Amino acid sequence: MKLATINDGSRDGQLIIVNREVNYAYHNKNMPKTLQQVLDNWDFIAEKLVKLYHDLNEGKLMGFPLNTHELMAPLPRAYQWSDGSAYVNHVELVRKARGAEMPENFWTDPLMYQGGSDSFLGPNQAIAVADINWGVDFEAEIAVITNDVPMGCPAETAKDKILFIALVNDVSLRNLVPNEMKKGFGFYQSKPSSAFSPVFVTPDELGDEWDGYKVNLPLRSYLNNQLFGEPNAGVDMTFDFPTLIAHAAKTRSLGAGTIIGSGTVSNTDRSAGSSCIAELRMLEKLEFGDFKTPFMQYGDTVKIEMLNKNNKSIFGAIEQRVVSYENNR
Repeated sequence: MKLATINDGSRDGQLIIVNREVNYAYHNKNMPKTLQQVLDNWDFIAEKLVKLYHDLNEGKLMGFPLNTHELMAPLPRAYQWSDGSAYVNHVELVRKARGAEMPENFWTDPLMYQGGSDSFLGPNQAIAVADINWGVDFEAEIAVITNDVPMGCPAETAKDKILFIALVNDVSLRNLVPNEMKKGFGFYQSKPSSAFSPVFVTPDELGDEWDGYKVNLPLRSYLNNQLFGEPNAGVDMTFDFPTLIAHAAKTRSLGAGTIIGSGTVSNTDRSAGSSCIAELRMLEKLEFGDFKTPFMQYGDTVKIEMLNKNNKSIFGAIEQRVVSYENNR
């Protein structure tokens, strides 16, 4: 099943069902208003929505053409957004480039930060930045959306709590990161609103490419319409999604609708490219002694998409442009 949220002028939008090709949608007045309502009442609502989804794909329902520019994030705001850094080779590379050794426990204890979740961006919504010198970067990631997760939930059980999978552009302002990290209290200003794929999809939509732990497909990123990277999300993932969920739930329960991010998808095989500019810049510094690729400028675009083995888009594409906040007020 694939679900999205269309902008109807309200803060949380209107839930719609989207077909498998992500080009046609359906809604009726008896459906839940929001995706959060679906998540809160999953056991009572999911079966009815799945039936509508199958009917839509079989041409039994009168829907409407989908315009992704009319979509909000599937969850325009969420109770919790916690982003991991599951691809530890990415972390190691970034630290190595600045001459910092990586603690050994980074390979055994997941890194995770709690991000702002009160305002997510839609898949085609602009990245509005007040100062381009803040160092605008994209980060192509995968995320899972959970059901209720009890505190202390083990990884073996956590995999059954995953209701949806999504793509994320975890926008970063790289030049604000060092000063924040020096304070020892983590990210805040350097992590503005993240953007999400047009649809959230249930794990069964990925078929054999979802093994209950990770997505075994390349995640493609394009910078200004040029392929930037396509690392395989199922390769070099040190901490799988159930492990990340169990980590987040170690000292607290997680409410339905909690979003857990993978962190920047990264492979040790550098021929696959990168999922963010910062990683490429680190590779350049290691090879050439200096950075060569600039961070994003006003007018630059990013596209993030994942195709199945039949080259069909699974989640639809995140396609954004960087704009000046002064011109966007």
